[in-house]
Amino acid sequence: MSTQEGFGVLLRALAERSEPAPYLVTAAPDVATATGLSGFIDRAGSYQARQCDADEADTMPQWRCSPRGQHIELGVSEMNLFSLLGQLGLAWDLSDQPLLPVGTVYDPFLCRGLDGLVYAAQSGARFVVVGTPSGISLAPEGGQHQSTITPSIGMALPGVTYCEPAYVGALDWLLCDTLGRIARGEDRASSYLRLSSRPLDQAPFEAARARYGDQELRRFVLAGAYRLIDAGSGDAPQVHLVGCGAVLPEVVAAAGLLADRGVAAHVVDVTSPDRLYTAWHEPLRHDAGAARTPRRPALFDALFPGRAPVVTVHDASSHTLAWLGSAVGAPAVPLGVDAAGQSGSVRELYDLHGLLPDSIAGAALAALAMVRETPLR
Repeated sequence: MSTQEGFGVLLRALAERSEPAPYLVTAAPDVATATGLSGFIDRAGSYQARQCDADEADTMPQWRCSPRGQHIELGVSEMNLFSLLGQLGLAWDLSDQPLLPVGTVYDPFLCRGLDGLVYAAQSGARFVVVGTPSGISLAPEGGQHQSTITPSIGMALPGVTYCEPAYVGALDWLLCDTLGRIARGEDRASSYLRLSSRPLDQAPFEAARARYGDQELRRFVLAGAYRLIDAGSGDAPQVHLVGCGAVLPEVVAAAGLLADRGVAAHVVDVTSPDRLYTAWHEPLRHDAGAARTPRRPALFDALFPGRAPVVTVHDASSHTLAWLGSAVGAPAVPLGVDAAGQSGSVRELYDLHGLLPDSIAGAALAALAMVRETPLR
């Protein structure tokens, strides 16, 4: 299952529950079906100031249009989407009307309405933006539909938390946590979820769930990252393979290749680069400002014990996770997408950008060689 498909399933499930259902409002700039909202709209209906007549209803199968509909369909205008989310997200403050607004957009076209998104965030509005599908994992649709810079935008947006889960179980926890924060009126409650249409085998996540237990794994997922594969602590050379989003199958496969070569490769799945960066940077900023030795966050001790080298892998610009080398205190090789515009199969484009298992394993061996040349103290 892909995270885009999982999002549609989860949102429809929420629409069938008595607690959140009356407050959910969705919107999309003419991409509701393509971004996974159909199931919710089938259940909750589409908003229209007057009831549809039979002829109009026939043009939109299964979409009931009425003043009670909870989906707002927009034309092809991302600026309208973000302006609307800004107002829906302030309904608590302006109208004393609790709402849980969720907007979907093709991820590369997030930039088309960026002014509206920035203003909505700065106004204190609380909402969920789902950018999907994303990255070169949308390979056959060509370069115009492949986003590479949106994670950087998400991390820099004030008041918005950027998350990119690879697995549907993690998406479930992140989406419900966000809606809970909005319902409680918390600061920085808004979220940008960058999702993918690439189907992934969910077995690695379920194995991690069995190892951690639900409560502990959920805590790590919401904190920003967890160990998808723990290679153990033995005498073998250690390396951390850090993946985010749709590339996790290649990262897991690379760990297997390295194990065959006698290298213990731990796999860390980053569910929110934004939260992980904040966990590292906030104490660093305070300690550096007070001229104290920076503390290492407990989260990083759990994810990256020791000072093993790091390889980061992302279906986005490679610099998005490159800072992890400094955070871990070890050499790092960042892999990602630093060019765009190609069309082909996922494998062909992953090969072009060095995201296949062989390339990831090669980067890990290079990082280990860097350690040998410059021993860490």
